[in-house]
Amino acid sequence: MSKLFSSTWARPFLLILIVLVLWDLAILVFGIPQYLVPAPLAVAEQIWNEWPMLLGESLPTVYATLGGFALSVVIGVPMAMMIAYSRLIESYLYPLLVFSQSIPKVAIAPLFVVWFGFGLLPKVIVAFLLGFFPIVVSTVMGFKSVEVDMVDLARSMGSTRLNMFLKISLPHALPSIFSSMKVSITLAVVGAVVGEFVGSNAGIGYVLQKANGNFDLPLMFAALVFLSLIGVLLFLAIDAIERLAIPWHVSQRGTVHSTMRWR
Repeated sequence: MSKLFSSTWARPFLLILIVLVLWDLAILVFGIPQYLVPAPLAVAEQIWNEWPMLLGESLPTVYATLGGFALSVVIGVPMAMMIAYSRLIESYLYPLLVFSQSIPKVAIAPLFVVWFGFGLLPKVIVAFLLGFFPIVVSTVMGFKSVEVDMVDLARSMGSTRLNMFLKISLPHALPSIFSSMKVSITLAVVGAVVGEFVGSNAGIGYVLQKANGNFDLPLMFAALVFLSLIGVLLFLAIDAIERLAIPWHVSQRGTVHSTMRWR
């Protein structure tokens, strides 16, 4: 039993189980009606009955999420490199990037529907806008945090700029890049759902909107469970890629040190 509680994988499931039990007890003790908060059993029954539909509706959301996330990486990382290595570009672009984040994406999402229709592209753009900024900010900090002494040493040894970038700057910035990608992928899920709220006939956002209109709370909670699973699975996929790409950094995160600290 102690091994079960000490297992890293088992702890989240134990916490979910505790939350479900407390949720069910709160409904029984306080007499919360089903039309306000459904019981966990009702949500589980809805998932069991509607999982083919929910799985099918998850695909458009995943496509929009991955499209927006890919754009965030493809555009955000090179832009962050330019900002990190050029003060002139930083003075022009960085204030504009900060300003763009103050604009509510829900307010401008209808414009994308008007411009690009009800297809996949508006959702991809909204997901991109939400996931873009964390990648730029964190990647800039990653490249700027390279120690000057290390760069000077490489220059004194006759290293070219390309070699310094590939062997010093990029490996030093990769942990920050992957950390920003983890944040970006979860925000891209939110962006895809926001785009589906505004205008869509498919996706988890569409299911949530339809369930809300019909006051079908079990279906709404079931859709939220699927949406959470999408975010968790995509996060774990980025984490797995990180472990393969930079094992030297992952090993330093240290389950050993953290275990000793909590003891």
